[in-house]
Amino acid sequence: MIVRILGEGQFDVGDDERGTLDGLEASLNAAVEGDDDAAFATALTAVIEEVRRVGTPLAADSFTSSDLVVPFSDASLDETKALLAEPGGDDR
Repeated sequence: MIVRILGEGQFDVGDDERGTLDGLEASLNAAVEGDDDAAFATALTAVIEEVRRVGTPLAADSFTSSDLVVPFSDASLDETKALLAEPGGDDR
C-alpha cells in the first residue's frame, strides 16, 4: 500500500502492516471527529512514526496514487479539518 505524508513524500508499506495502520488511522479519525487536539497530536505522531518505520520511501519523481494520505507532521487539528473540508479532501 502507498502512504503519502503531506510535505514529506510517499512510502511503500507492506500489506502485512495494513492492520496496524488501519488501527492507527481509526484513532486519528476518532480524534478529528471528537475535536480532541491532544489525542489528534498523539495519533498523528503514531501514524507518521509507523509509516516511516515500516515503509520504504518512494522516489520524489514517482507519481503513484496513494491508498492513505496523512497530514503533514506538525499539522494542527484545525488545519487537518480544513484539508478534509476541501473538495476531494477525504479521497484516497
